[in-house]
Amino acid sequence: MIAAARAMDASAARPYLARTNLSLGNVMARSLNKVLLIGNVGAEPEIKTTGGGTRVAKVSLATNRTFNDRSGQQQEKTEWHRLTFWDKLAELVEQYVHKGDRIYVEGRLEYSQTEDQQGQPRYWTDIVVREMVLLGGSGPGSGGGTEGGRPQQRRQPTPPTASPFEAEDDDLPF
Repeated sequence: MIAAARAMDASAARPYLARTNLSLGNVMARSLNKVLLIGNVGAEPEIKTTGGGTRVAKVSLATNRTFNDRSGQQQEKTEWHRLTFWDKLAELVEQYVHKGDRIYVEGRLEYSQTEDQQGQPRYWTDIVVREMVLLGGSGPGSGGGTEGGRPQQRRQPTPPTASPFEAEDDDLPF
């Protein structure tokens, strides 16, 4: 009873703790592994099928941020993310996602380790996507499907480029 009263007093003094279910005395804490990204697809998606027939797509996604460095100069930094899509999402990626497209994804972080050809460990961070929204073509301000009032024309598929992922990062069972 006393512990509950203390928890109530503490949550009244800090209501943001009660709203977010953070640990406060005997109150159970939740964990969360969630990633939200909006960016541009860096290369044509790689589509494969597992031995069991499950479809998987791998996509590289670029996100950009701007910041001022110590001298006050504006800088831009691009971060690259490895996305993995399974089953129906992989089929949608195969049909509709192309290099340069702007997409929104929601998923979770997953870490893995493989060995390269020399036996050295390689570490990977993937975002396993569970939701995706197609936002439009590449470039700033895109996302409406039209440009200057005219419908955008779908560009011709580009010839396959080098994989955004190295061959030995493929830890799929096929």
